Amino acid sequence: MALRPWVDVRGSWRPGHAPALVVIPLGLIVTVCVVDVLAPPHIHVGPLLVAASAITVAFAGARATALMGALAVAAQVLIGVLRGVLTTANIRAQIAALIVVSITCVTICVVRDRRERQMHCVWSVAEAAQSVLLQPLPTHAGPLRIAGLYLPAEEEAELGGDLDAAARTDHHSARLLIGDVRGNGMAAISNSALLLGAFRAAAHRQATLPRLAVRLDGAFR
Repeated sequence: MALRPWVDVRGSWRPGHAPALVVIPLGLIVTVCVVDVLAPPHIHVGPLLVAASAITVAFAGARATALMGALAVAAQVLIGVLRGVLTTANIRAQIAALIVVSITCVTICVVRDRRERQMHCVWSVAEAAQSVLLQPLPTHAGPLRIAGLYLPAEEEAELGGDLDAAARTDHHSARLLIGDVRGNGMAAISNSALLLGAFRAAAHRQATLPRLAVRLDGAFR
């Protein structure tokens, strides 16, 4: 159980970014503390601690951002104690500003992460739907050997209207369908499903390509 908080913090890092980036805000906090404590009385670099939460929000989640905000506030309190100015209005204003900025950064993280989770769910559903539509082509259609490879231009392009299918007709010929529905997202996937369903239902019964094309056009309309 003692390891759970650290696991939770590690789980809050955004995908694609290394947890090692934590050394940036931590190094900033330590550096500001040391410089402020050793500096002459008229020099104050404590306000720079506000950057710790602002930096963390760029690559980490809400828990890690809250942790950096808490460390920044604790560092400001430590500076006030070591310099004997904790009860002054200036140091209290700096602490209050740090708290406000940290809460704001955590709020931004929560809203951003919620939006990312929603988008991830949408993309997962759409990707699953398209994987069902784009079934592997048969290796043979009579004497015809078939091979296919689908390479989307971009990761997001996987959720588009690309489609392909193959069918063997009652007249011992093969029908191949390769197409791209205009648009992307669920609307394109829905149209692809309609067209593929019509093709699989009609391709093996239509003797000529023109009749098959008319049948597909009618189904789509």
